[in-house]
Amino acid sequence: MQTLVLCIDRDDDLGRKTGIGSPVIGRSSNLDAAVHLAIADPEDSDTNTIFGGIKAYDEIQAAGEEVEIVTITGDIHVGQTSDKRLVEQLDELIERFQPKGIIVVSDGAEDEAIMPLIQSRVKVNGMRRVLVKQSANLESTYYLLKQVFTDPKISHTIFIPPGLALLMYAIFSFLGYPGGAVISITGAVGLYLLFRGLGLDDLMDETKRTLRGSLYAGKITFITYIMAAMLIVIATIQGATETWYAYENPIWSGYLTRVMIFINASVWWYVAAGICANLGKIIDMYLEGMKDPRTYSFPFFMFATGLVFWSASVFILEFDQTPVRSIQYLAFSAMLALLIALTGVKLKGYIARTYEKEGHASPTFDGEG
Repeated sequence: MQTLVLCIDRDDDLGRKTGIGSPVIGRSSNLDAAVHLAIADPEDSDTNTIFGGIKAYDEIQAAGEEVEIVTITGDIHVGQTSDKRLVEQLDELIERFQPKGIIVVSDGAEDEAIMPLIQSRVKVNGMRRVLVKQSANLESTYYLLKQVFTDPKISHTIFIPPGLALLMYAIFSFLGYPGGAVISITGAVGLYLLFRGLGLDDLMDETKRTLRGSLYAGKITFITYIMAAMLIVIATIQGATETWYAYENPIWSGYLTRVMIFINASVWWYVAAGICANLGKIIDMYLEGMKDPRTYSFPFFMFATGLVFWSASVFILEFDQTPVRSIQYLAFSAMLALLIALTGVKLKGYIARTYEKEGHASPTFDGEG
């Protein structure tokens, strides 16, 4: 085939609002899909994307070239999940039609974020962005505010920080301590921005999906994940409590010292949480007849890492009192951590060789419950 017109719906509005599966192949199928989407949600811009793709298809066909049009959809969780689904469909289409080039049609920068993945697989002959021309009334302030309030992608980002700040101020004012509102507001908003900036919100969504899947599937990981979460809470409280005692004690001074106190008091709880979560994976894989060497080696690396952090905190906290003993203790702990990690590597290699001898391919475990 000469050209493939590819319409992209990264957040799967088509599938969620009309129930039409992806990929949608052919002019008539795409026209029918666009009409159904327009009826389901007249304001959805993906409708115009498909119509734009049909127009490009007609123009190329009128020029006498062999052409086909396809619409592919991703997932409501835009990111790794949606892009993986889009790429899988694209690979199938390339294998089926073997186009010499494609024309990509989208409705904005969000859909175009997967362009590098497309260009790495097939030659891109052109890119069309379909933008809707709106009337002056639709561009009014009321319409814009309405769209902001109803679009979760925008509202979650814009309204949560001010809402959190107002809530904090109201609570501290009610308690008669308005001065603490400034500290709490800056801290809460700072944590929220850090949370979003580091992409931890995606991690939380992935964790919720994993827990939900483990619960519905009746897997042990659901229980071990809950236990791990409780251990993390205990670790944080334990570390914060010891740090607060050190804050009130004039003997302990300096931020580095307080950080070391927090690590010393909480690190083994965090290690126990990591091992507990991994233990659930091991049990589920054993019950399902699966093996993954990485899963069996993880507890060793987790324990070795905890030992390094703990011994370093002890070294810093006790160096002034017993310097020679602290150095010896740190060196011994480092060597022990290396031996534990090496044991994990050897166990991983042994399990991998055993699995291959049984005639199985190298396993891959995605970690989702």
